[in-house]
Amino acid sequence: MNCHVVFWCVFLGTNGAYCCPSNAQQLADPKSVVAQLPEAKAARLSTDDVHPDYVLGPGDEIALIVPGLENQYELSSGGEKVFRIDASGDVTLPLIGRIHASGHNTAALELKLQDRLKPILKDPQVVVNVASFGSQPVAVLGAVRSPGIVQLRGRKTLFEVLSLAGGLQPEAGYIVQVTRPVKNGSIPLATAKSDPSSQVSVASIRLKDIINAPNARENIEILPGDTVSVPKAGVVYVVGSVAKPGGYPLNENESLSALQVLSLAEGLQHTAAASKSRVLRAVPGSPNRAEIPINLDRLMTGKATDLQLRADDILFVPGSKAKSAGLRTIDAIVNAASYSILYLPH
Repeated sequence: MNCHVVFWCVFLGTNGAYCCPSNAQQLADPKSVVAQLPEAKAARLSTDDVHPDYVLGPGDEIALIVPGLENQYELSSGGEKVFRIDASGDVTLPLIGRIHASGHNTAALELKLQDRLKPILKDPQVVVNVASFGSQPVAVLGAVRSPGIVQLRGRKTLFEVLSLAGGLQPEAGYIVQVTRPVKNGSIPLATAKSDPSSQVSVASIRLKDIINAPNARENIEILPGDTVSVPKAGVVYVVGSVAKPGGYPLNENESLSALQVLSLAEGLQHTAAASKSRVLRAVPGSPNRAEIPINLDRLMTGKATDLQLRADDILFVPGSKAKSAGLRTIDAIVNAASYSILYLPH
């Protein structure tokens, strides 16, 4: 008998485990212990939100239920011991030693652990639960309610990731930008562009396309390491002879028509020279703005085509005595628009 004990101690020592107690076979009889597995114990480790295909990785923490070895995997005060998967993907477990866990789902790891415990237990049973997540981070930034790092906990779409971040803020714009390291593959959208200098793939997606139709093609799967960013809405400005000059956010819209912006500004003053209005639009790469004439008189009578105003556009409505009012140059109009941002409507 003593020879057998020494043999098992030597065998387990060479496999990174400890010598098991001499009565382990008796304790591990599945007929006597599997049926006694406490349901409450499993409930404490319930991870219903874990996708069955969730792949374990460095930073995840697991807890084990092993009938017959409760003294090794339970705390003396109650509850289960937690074991962290290290940066190399390995985890060190009592009576098992160091074992590679990264790249396996919980079911596959259970089989692997059961095989390692066969020299110790008769028909070993193992339940692996994810105690905490740390291996699948996604950064969610910008106009969301809870910006920061989100752990995917399995396969998640863009819509689901935005929900995990608490949803959108009221000032969210009309697009969401997804950035993915090239080493993880390109973003599967025709609009995605690669940036060789930073080794990332970038795609801009209209929020309406995924919110109004969450099963749309644009509702892509988000991968660990992705960055999801929701810029704030752009602003259009109205200055001059209107009832309420100021800056007006586009919210979820890509643009607003001149009539919509005029409505937000509560209409024209009676002294407005509406036919001489113009839109000042930024020119990429230039400090100057282009002037686009717009006849609001004809527009309001349906005799002209409405103009779409984009972010940072300025609609200037001169008064009939614009020269004496002092807004004589484009610079003066731009300065007035910049000042009006202090009076954004709430």
